Amino acid sequence: KVQATHPDCSIILYFREQEAECLEIIRRESQTPASPGLPGQQGCLTEWDGVSCWSAVPIGQSRAVACPDILHVFKKSKVLIRRNCTESGWSFPSPPYYNACELEAIDSNNDTEAKASYFVTMKVLYTCGYSTSLAALLLAIGIFSCFRKLHCTRNSIHIHFFTSFILRGAAVFIKDAVLFSDESVDHCTMSTVNCKAAITFFQYSVLANFYWLLVEGMYLQTLLLLTFTSEKRYIWWYILIGWGIPMLTVCVWAVTRLQYDNHGCWDDYTSLYWWVIKAPILLAVFGNFLIFLNVTRILAQKIWSPDISKNYKQQYMRLTKSTLLLIPLFGVHYVVFALFPEHIGVDARLYFELVLGSYQGFLVALLYCFLNGEVQAEIKRNWGKWQLSMESNVFNLVTQDFTA
Repeated sequence: KVQATHPDCSIILYFREQEAECLEIIRRESQTPASPGLPGQQGCLTEWDGVSCWSAVPIGQSRAVACPDILHVFKKSKVLIRRNCTESGWSFPSPPYYNACELEAIDSNNDTEAKASYFVTMKVLYTCGYSTSLAALLLAIGIFSCFRKLHCTRNSIHIHFFTSFILRGAAVFIKDAVLFSDESVDHCTMSTVNCKAAITFFQYSVLANFYWLLVEGMYLQTLLLLTFTSEKRYIWWYILIGWGIPMLTVCVWAVTRLQYDNHGCWDDYTSLYWWVIKAPILLAVFGNFLIFLNVTRILAQKIWSPDISKNYKQQYMRLTKSTLLLIPLFGVHYVVFALFPEHIGVDARLYFELVLGSYQGFLVALLYCFLNGEVQAEIKRNWGKWQLSMESNVFNLVTQDFTA
């Protein structure tokens, strides 16, 4: 039973697989002098009629097949379709396919137009979301890079986290450009190097995004547990986790698909090999959830401890509020959807992962940069210096004109 990523493609993929199997049988029969049960080739040879494969039979016998078994496309029917082998060849199917096999639901023109309008609206929404996020993330990286006082391990990790969001947004635009730029292309059977590369880059950016969120949680936990440990000691481990594990995972997935499942554009999520990508993402999400619980426990202990001053308590609150907000926000919906098959809740998945997910980069830039008190203070300080510098320049110009 076929359950493709896009339900509309399931019927095409099903018939292509059935046709390939039938043509292989025909090829083997053509290489043998006589088929079993057909002495001297007197009978009807195996035939593909575009819907079913009819095995070879002697003259006077018949074959019966059931309707194509495609989930969510054809209704289950016990009616058998028969063809007789006559001296002039195969007879016509009886009853005809269109009488025996009934579709689950035949979309009307209005339904088709509504579906097209829905996907166009979705694309506009997530395009606006990713564009807003990319602009905010680039500005945030510029702020962290320009001001020297903001150069530290914590902000370096933030920059890597921002970069993973930028890659994810760019990957979505690249995937759309490669897969959906030409409406004349059959997307169900598309299998080019460009589209596979686009999907591979997209999977890498998604993995890197989840693992850099995991790094943010790990860094926060390390900061709370090991107060006097040098932060720079762990930065290369963080980089290895954030970029290295996704790279290794995607390479294993790509090699596996090339060797064992190299069909289509690798964007089908029903293959067992999809778990090569899905399992590490779930591992990162559950790891973040455990970190979330542990950090909450540590924070509660430090806040209620009488040995810690009020200033330190406020510092701990500032350190944790952004990460504790992001961890459940990013992971909860993915865990919920992971418990159900891929074809269930497609509309909800699209809304969460495309529309709401497209604004996550903007939210990250807002929490870690634009609403960061340290960043705001540094911007105000430099803005004040710039204003004093401008006023001094104006005063010098006026003085020069007066003395002249």
